[in-house]
Amino acid sequence: MCDQNHFDEDRKEFESLDLVTRKQFGVMLSAGMSMILPQVANAAAVVESEVTITTPDGTADCYFVHPATGTAPAVLIWPDIFGLRPSFRQMGKRLAESGYSVLVVNPFYRTKKAPTADAGSATPIQQVMPLAQTLNETTHMTDAKAFIGWLDKQASVAKNRKIGTQGYCMGGPIAFRTSAAVPDRVGAVASFHGGGLVRDNPSSPHLQASKTKAHFLVAIAANDDARSPNDKTVLKETFEQAKLPAEIEVYTGAAHGWCPPDSGVYNEPQAEKAWARLLALYGKALT
Repeated sequence: MCDQNHFDEDRKEFESLDLVTRKQFGVMLSAGMSMILPQVANAAAVVESEVTITTPDGTADCYFVHPATGTAPAVLIWPDIFGLRPSFRQMGKRLAESGYSVLVVNPFYRTKKAPTADAGSATPIQQVMPLAQTLNETTHMTDAKAFIGWLDKQASVAKNRKIGTQGYCMGGPIAFRTSAAVPDRVGAVASFHGGGLVRDNPSSPHLQASKTKAHFLVAIAANDDARSPNDKTVLKETFEQAKLPAEIEVYTGAAHGWCPPDSGVYNEPQAEKAWARLLALYGKALT
């Protein structure tokens, strides 16, 4: 799980350094507010739907979006601690417009249907932390199998192409474990400001992921790196030993949570850089 206790101090620190604007910290953070992302060149027409997926623990409410014609590689998106909300639907739609069949899940479906954070990313961490604490290694693995199993039943998903998965904040470790849960199906894994990727135990997400055959993209916030400076080295050495392709980078000037457009520390230039690296990863690995 990411170090959410630092979220508010990160916001104040980066505002004081003029690394992001006050407007980016809260003026447009309500859960229903539409956030504007850059348009996709030659965007594919897409079909969107709210779907319900059966898992071993109940039914999960999710958002599914895919190109209107043909088949496309599937991508499974794990949101941050603030859950499934408009900004993640927009990110999923943008990815679908780039040629992918995208499922964005509500990881907290066992407890509450989306929206799970009353004020989106402006919700106090104390209100959503209990939701995150209901998840663990077992739920990560069973959910991953259920969601990928569902994706493989969809007509819009290319069965002859590998699946990608990406996670934000607490979703980073879940994306890593997704590759371990369905190693023959997942070809690419991306973590953006993911926390808890490296743990001092045999079931650490980085160790589980290293036993797969996937390609990896690990985008680390500058202040997360300052708190855990050895993580990037451990990740690099682990993937090198496993002979797995991995791009591991600390994003200068980016605070924890910088990628979602409704985040209080959204950093558009660095978020766009991370998005470009994501598309490069999927273009290479989802074959």
